[in-house]
Amino acid sequence: MDNTREQFSNIYDQYIEKIYRFVYLKVNSQEIAEDITSKVFLKGWGAYMDKKEIRNPGAFLYQIAGNMVIDHYREKGRTKIVSAENIPQAIDPGANLQDMAILSSDVNAVKVAMQKLKKDYQDIIMWHYLDDMPIAEVAKIMDKPAGTIRVMLHRGLKELKDIIQES
Repeated sequence: MDNTREQFSNIYDQYIEKIYRFVYLKVNSQEIAEDITSKVFLKGWGAYMDKKEIRNPGAFLYQIAGNMVIDHYREKGRTKIVSAENIPQAIDPGANLQDMAILSSDVNAVKVAMQKLKKDYQDIIMWHYLDDMPIAEVAKIMDKPAGTIRVMLHRGLKELKDIIQES
């Protein structure tokens, strides 16, 4: 039992921030993201305790998180999926006001454009660039070949760029 708790504790430590960020970018609410994230790990813990075979804990947790976000929006009847509210935190506080204004407008353009992408493209871009996840890991999560993920990433980025340029 202690070994099981320790193993799951390591999984929790490895994925808590990533799962929270993934959920937060989907729901745009700290409170809701915290609630959903805790439910993700409770459900993961339950499966782990039931000795279900979990080959890739990250993919398993992201799948639970994605399903819970979908359930959240079904309950609320909303359709807005992505918000990148935490991206402005990347702004360098030492930058001058003009640089900060330019970066802020760029971030807003990306946020608006991300909302217009297909859900799969949003997820791939977020996982690969925000979570610094390798293509192979994204492929496992999405249960698709790595080559397909590379193509989807390329298409998603091209679409994102086109949307931004149209604005």
